[in-house]
Amino acid sequence: MHYRPLLATLLVAAAGLPKGIVYAATANEFGRHSADVVRGVNLGGLFVLEPWITPSLFSEWEHLPQSPVVDEWSYCAVLGKPECMRRLNNHWATWVQESDISTLASLNINTLRIPIGYWALAPDLSEPYIQGQIPYLRRILDWAAAYSLRVILDLHGVPGSQNGFDNSGRRGEISWPKRPSDIRQSLDSLAVLARLANEHRSVAAIQAVNEPANWGVSKGGIAQYYLQAYQVVKSIAPRITLVFHDAFLPVSEWSELVPSNMTGSYLDTHIYHVFTEESLGLSNELHLAKACADGEKLGRFNTQSPVICGEFSLATTDCAKWLNGFQRGSRWDGTYLTTRSISPGGTCAGLEDMSNWGSEKRVFMRNFAMAQLQAYEKANGWIFWNFKTETADSWNYIKLAQAGIIPNPPIGSAFGICPT
Repeated sequence: MHYRPLLATLLVAAAGLPKGIVYAATANEFGRHSADVVRGVNLGGLFVLEPWITPSLFSEWEHLPQSPVVDEWSYCAVLGKPECMRRLNNHWATWVQESDISTLASLNINTLRIPIGYWALAPDLSEPYIQGQIPYLRRILDWAAAYSLRVILDLHGVPGSQNGFDNSGRRGEISWPKRPSDIRQSLDSLAVLARLANEHRSVAAIQAVNEPANWGVSKGGIAQYYLQAYQVVKSIAPRITLVFHDAFLPVSEWSELVPSNMTGSYLDTHIYHVFTEESLGLSNELHLAKACADGEKLGRFNTQSPVICGEFSLATTDCAKWLNGFQRGSRWDGTYLTTRSISPGGTCAGLEDMSNWGSEKRVFMRNFAMAQLQAYEKANGWIFWNFKTETADSWNYIKLAQAGIIPNPPIGSAFGICPT
């Protein structure tokens, strides 16, 4: 590996980012006004590719017996850097448009969480990834400011992968932070984000790393990294709030990740109803009950430390194409890992196409949306995954809201699905 710390500084300079500007706190920043509930969406699938969000980018390898392309690392490795650069520049230029930001503002969204990988910020040029993301990121930050939206910059992938998921950039082993340079490269990435935040007043928070897996990285190691991340970001951009994921640990262990002396920080948890057989087997009524119970749990912890639900969706099946990984099937129809189907009908056909949803399904989905929004506002709010998708409608906030399934305005505290 050939990681050179100077590269991060050069990328900052090339993108025109100053190193030392610190803006005064504004009223919409995290940690300033507890009544200002986070109501947000993720801009996923932009700077970190996920095949299920944009299947059109991966479709040419769909019918190979065993695709050499499964994530952004292999996408660029197979295409080569020049072709990968051509394709991804087009993707970066088109996946998020100003019209999307305008639409989200009209839907009363107040927060954007933007995932980005280390390779865009503090790259190792010997790796297949390409660079050039920062000008497109800056464009979105300017749009966010124009529409009075605040932004969380989320370090979604770190060297070696913190969870082995394709959404870390590289599917497979959990190798972070096994190399001596991994932590430094991750912290250098956060430093670039902090300097970017100093120039763009729309940036309110930085997430240290997305979804570090406690089964591959020790809890103590994650906590130590969080402390280092806090120190690095605060030394550059003191006004910025730090966001720390719960590492998939139970609530009883959350306080060990975010000590009380790390003021100006939030705990982030992600709640889905589709990645275990137990949750997939819930009835509609039990999905609603689970959402409400999760809200009670978050509300109790919120009295100790601010917490947000940084990812969730309206999906109750894992039928979105390639949701479990490129060329992988679903638990719902028995095509992923097991031949046992969760669904009595055993099919995913049409389930992610909103045009196939009847009135009963739409009523449930609206209630499920309201239950989750109400539940997560018992803490400090929520950020839906994702702002849009190509084909997975239960994950597409804009489409769901425009269809009236997610209410507008999405004021969870006004809904009466969960017991008060």
